[in-house]
Amino acid sequence: MTTARRSARRRVTTRASAPHIRRNRAVWDRVSAWYDRRHGRALGGRNAASWGEFRFPERELQLLGRVRGKRILELGCGAARWSIALTRSGARPAGLDLSSAQLLRARELQRAARTRFPLVRGSAERLPFRAGTFDTVFCDWGAMTFSDPTRSLPEVARVLRRGGRFAFATANPWRSVTYEPRRDRQTRRLARPYFGSFRVEYPGDSAVEFHPPFGFCIDLFRANGLRVERLIESRPGPRQRSTYLSRRDIDWARSWPIEAIWQLVKE
Repeated sequence: MTTARRSARRRVTTRASAPHIRRNRAVWDRVSAWYDRRHGRALGGRNAASWGEFRFPERELQLLGRVRGKRILELGCGAARWSIALTRSGARPAGLDLSSAQLLRARELQRAARTRFPLVRGSAERLPFRAGTFDTVFCDWGAMTFSDPTRSLPEVARVLRRGGRFAFATANPWRSVTYEPRRDRQTRRLARPYFGSFRVEYPGDSAVEFHPPFGFCIDLFRANGLRVERLIESRPGPRQRSTYLSRRDIDWARSWPIEAIWQLVKE
């Protein structure tokens, strides 16, 4: 049994008292089926190993590097399409997600693809893996968006081996600074302060997100022994579409950054 499989058997006790963890688990359990119907096609097939809301292919960005034989953790794996694609490239992945409903869908897709790897229910703020377990950790708009980075980032650094890579796509902080709640869209005006709280709650019964400023991120990375290799502020092309964004917001994203994709290395 591999180290990742042994580690995955350990029970995780998430910070049950943290309201955002309970809320985010409940939200994703509730919307999982709807989310898969709406975005499954964009997230699967040839797009599985792709980044962000515009699905930039990993074969072009090369954020994970060589994956064959590597132990890889997907944080907030959802239906685990990314990890399933990685197994076809010879990787040894494990997927972690808060939501039981998301992991149920992941197991269905595993069976359909005839692949097997650990799927673990747990929080990125308290990872159920031993130190140095993984060669690579990545997150494509998953747990790093929906967890407190002051708790999840140290956990990523702990489970990552020295020299290992960490790559993740998440919201650009300018997304929340320019978001107009009443109309549920991006605006050309500054709607909230850049500094201060980076916890974001959208209207309605939605998940809690965290959009920290870049300076805060860099200090947090350095404090945990992670060196920045790249920061991609993705920009859609003239004909690019997204199942996550309206045409208006896609047009907005051609002038201002709506997401950020980081590549880090543990020193």
